[in-house]
Order: sequence, then C-alpha cells, then structure tokens
Amino acid sequence: MKALLLESIHPFAESILREAGFEVETRTGALDEPELVEALQGVDLVGIRSKTEITPAVLEKSAGLTAIGAFCIGTNQIALDEAAARGIATFNAPFSNTRSVVELAIAEIIAMARRLTEKDSSLHDGVWDKNSKGSHEIRGRKLGIVGYGNIGSQLSVVAEMLGLQVFFYDTDDKLAMGNAHRCDSLEELLETAEVITLHVDGRSGNAGFFGAEQFAKMRERALFLNLSRGFVVDYEALRENLLSGHIAGAAVDVFPTEPKKRGDAFHSPLQGIPNVILTPHIGGSTEEAQEDIGRFVASKLRDYVQRGTTTLSVNLPSLTLEERPGGRRITHLHRNTPGVLAKVNSILAEHGVNIEGQLLNTRGENGYVVTDVPQLPDAAVADLQAMPETIQLRVIGG
Repeated sequence: MKALLLESIHPFAESILREAGFEVETRTGALDEPELVEALQGVDLVGIRSKTEITPAVLEKSAGLTAIGAFCIGTNQIALDEAAARGIATFNAPFSNTRSVVELAIAEIIAMARRLTEKDSSLHDGVWDKNSKGSHEIRGRKLGIVGYGNIGSQLSVVAEMLGLQVFFYDTDDKLAMGNAHRCDSLEELLETAEVITLHVDGRSGNAGFFGAEQFAKMRERALFLNLSRGFVVDYEALRENLLSGHIAGAAVDVFPTEPKKRGDAFHSPLQGIPNVILTPHIGGSTEEAQEDIGRFVASKLRDYVQRGTTTLSVNLPSLTLEERPGGRRITHLHRNTPGVLAKVNSILAEHGVNIEGQLLNTRGENGYVVTDVPQLPDAAVADLQAMPETIQLRVIGG
C-alpha cells in the first residue's frame, strides 16, 4: 500500500508507516485541488495538515483512498461526511499539540502586557526606550477564554498557576477547572475580562463569529488573541479597534487565507501595527508536539488498515476489537438501518463460517461491524459485498 504525506509532516510518521510495510512519499507544501487529485492516484493513505483541503471533488476522483490523517487538531479542511459515505476513515490529533498552543498563548499574553515587541523593535533600531508606561504584570488580571475544550481548559489551569483570574464561555456545558468562573454569555465574558483569547473549533457556524460588535463590547485597552481559526475573526474590525486604541494589543496565529508553503508572500491588515504579534500558524509547531502528532496519527492510520480499529476516528463509528491470532477479520461499514448485523451473520452461517469475535457500533447514518472468523470463502465475501446496505467491505489477514 502507498501513503502520501504532505506539508512537512514529522518524519516519525513516515518511519511508522514504512515499518508497517507502506511505500511512503513525502512533500513539503500543500497541494491545490487539481494537484491533489493527481497526487492521490494509486494512494491508499494521505496525511495532511491545515492547508490542504480534501473536498468532495477530490474524494470522488480518489477511488483507492482508504484513510485520511489530519496531523493537526482541526478537520474543517476535510469533507468528513463525504469521506464517511465513501468508507474513508479520518483521524486527527486532538490532544498532541495542546500544551504547545497553551504555552504560546501565555508567552504572547506576557509579551503584550509588557509591550516586549515594541521594546525589542526600538532597541534594534538603536533607540533606548526604558520606561514603564503601558507595561503591566499579568498577575491578578482577568483572562477570558472563549472555547473551553482541550486547549482552553488547559490554558485555564496554567494561567491560574501564574496568578490570572480565569473566566470562560463555551456553548457546551463544561466543567470549570480550578477556580475558573463560567460566564453565562459571551457578552458577560467580554465585559469582564481584560484579556480575551479564542479557542473555538473550525465548524462552519463559527465563521465571522468575532467582529466589530464583539470588539466594541470588550473592555477599554483589553488584549486580544486568536490561536484557533482564521475565519472566525473580522481582522479589518480588529485593525480599526487597534488603531483607535480601544484594543491595546493583539496576537494572531491564524488567518483566513494562509500561504501554502514556507517562504511564500503573506499579507494581512494587521501588519505594521504596534503591539501586534503575528505568527505563521505555529501554535502547535514545536518539535515535541509535531513528533507526538506524527506518532499518534500515523499509528491510527496503521491500526485502521491492519486491524480495522476506528477508535477516535472523527467520521466513523469508534470501535476496537481485540486481536486473535490466525484467521481473518471482516470490517463492514454499512448504512445504519435495522437488521444489518443479522444479515451479516446469516450470510456467514449460510457459508458455514464460525464467528470467533464480533463487535458493532453506530454513528449517525453509519454502522461498523468487525468480525473475526477462522476462514472465509470467496462466495461469502461476494454476498456481504452485495448487501444493499454495504458501504465498504474489507478482509484483513489470511
């Protein structure tokens, strides 16, 4: 089988897949739709990060694709429902780079509070500007976290250890960590906190989530961070609030449109504004995080292909069946309608096949059953494949 890894995925992923018997091709940059379609011909597994988009058109023209690995947290760049409908499992790394993003957020909050970028720039220009005006400690300040998932909640813990008072808002009912206070509305959070940091997910409903109306409700001279998704913020509105002085500083790591590869030109309305930190989507770009992401996602891809394991898949039912030595394993992804499991077992019984182990799970419109058998006649495989509910049938081992 062949794997294609794009966007400079950590070499650890390549080594895991090669050891599992895959032929691996690696590329440094992202690919646009026509390039990706061409590159995926004959490819079984593809690994991407945030810049490559796997659209329904790409999936339609990539008949041999078995699984997708998003070597990052977000999966909004992948047509997940279309992939599931075609039996293509998708995995991401929801935890691996959490600490790296949290540490960058803390570093940027301190840098903005102390106006370090301005001091650094002045000194590089030969100007000795030693004064305390506009520089503050973060101890005792009120931090507002929008989105209290894996990153937001860990940021909450670290920030509290540094003496910040933590407030958060999330549309889901989340358990507060430590002494963090949950706000009942986004408006309450904006009116309370002196630092606002966004850690929302990439769902389409979050597009344009934070704009002029929200900036106007923030406290005077507050600080703003976005390390989540570029399309959730109106950066023209942020620019206006920075130039007016209503917002005292901003740190932005993600942008609506980002260059495909290192060295490409970049433009943003936030360039050239004092006390604004711009970073090239490096929240999770530490060696530690990228190595762990490479290990985690590549292992998920390997286990899906070799054992049918879908644990932590973002688009298929999650299932792990204990391995048994010898025999064959049938993985059957199907439309989630009543009686499918009975049909599968009836077909196996008709062909004299004994079931040694079996597990079923469902997710939305899809069901997934993994069955271990000692032997499997070709006729049984053909009958299972011919079931009207079948989306994808794979036979592993033997």
